[in-house]
Amino acid sequence: MSYSNATDFTNPSTFILLGIPGLEAAHVWISIPFSAIYAIVILGNFTILFIVKTEPSLHEPMYYFLCMLAVTDLLLTTSTLPKMLSIFWVNSREISFSACLTQLYFVQCFSAIESGILVAMALDRYVAICHPLRHSIILTHPVVAKIGLAVVLRSGIESLPIPFLLRQWSYCRTNIISHSFCAHMAVVKLACGDTRISNSYGLFVLFCVLGLDAIFIAISYMQILRAIFSLPTKEARFKTFWTCGSHLCTIVIFYIPTLFSSLIYRFGQNFPLHVHVLIGNMYLLLPPMLNPIIYGVKTKQVRGRLLRLITQKQSNVFS
Repeated sequence: MSYSNATDFTNPSTFILLGIPGLEAAHVWISIPFSAIYAIVILGNFTILFIVKTEPSLHEPMYYFLCMLAVTDLLLTTSTLPKMLSIFWVNSREISFSACLTQLYFVQCFSAIESGILVAMALDRYVAICHPLRHSIILTHPVVAKIGLAVVLRSGIESLPIPFLLRQWSYCRTNIISHSFCAHMAVVKLACGDTRISNSYGLFVLFCVLGLDAIFIAISYMQILRAIFSLPTKEARFKTFWTCGSHLCTIVIFYIPTLFSSLIYRFGQNFPLHVHVLIGNMYLLLPPMLNPIIYGVKTKQVRGRLLRLITQKQSNVFS
């Protein structure tokens, strides 16, 4: 199938996703690690959901937020990876204009939800460490549910203008997207005319939504560190800080790739195109893959429940 530049159309019926430009010959081989990542995402996050559901001792705010994070990671990867794999496996590159904008919306929305959940988890750590006697009073089940609902509503609303802005532009250059999914800036670059509104709103979401989330997390951890350093012994300080280890790792693997990917798309013109695409893919795939691993390894309660499940399965097999 040949893909030629299309000219003089307002809303194309389809876009063409190139996958990873410059590495088309290796798409089949690239699909192997991508398929493995998807399998790990599904297995790891469903395991987290199952463990929290079946272990009464984990019915606490921290683990409810962890379940929200797991569901978000599953939805985020499912909105992009199946189409990527169809490109790599069978060269299925076409995506309808509406489907492209829908995928783009979901990527923006679920990324914002993940950021909001990380803020909620920082709040949980702050209350647990700075106000331990009031933790169960402040973060009740209804409060946790309201926080989750607020995060979803905020993310859904702030992401809505992005596809609506993209729908109003004319696409007179080409309908070929040099990416493996419908990334915001990759679609904006195809539009004709003045797209400063879309660019500006994208930067607003990046700095005023994700940026504010990062500031709230930083403020929470400043208070947490103050409380930790006021503890009398080194052992107590280390033990308390260790309870934040999983959350801190999750913050790093989410915010750094997200910020780097967004900035390199806008200002990294000297980077090769396939580097842009690979970084964009990693920002979507690494957090959903690593989050359940981090919490499974570093969280004692989750690790203990998982080991009991494995032991139980082995005893059933050999009995």
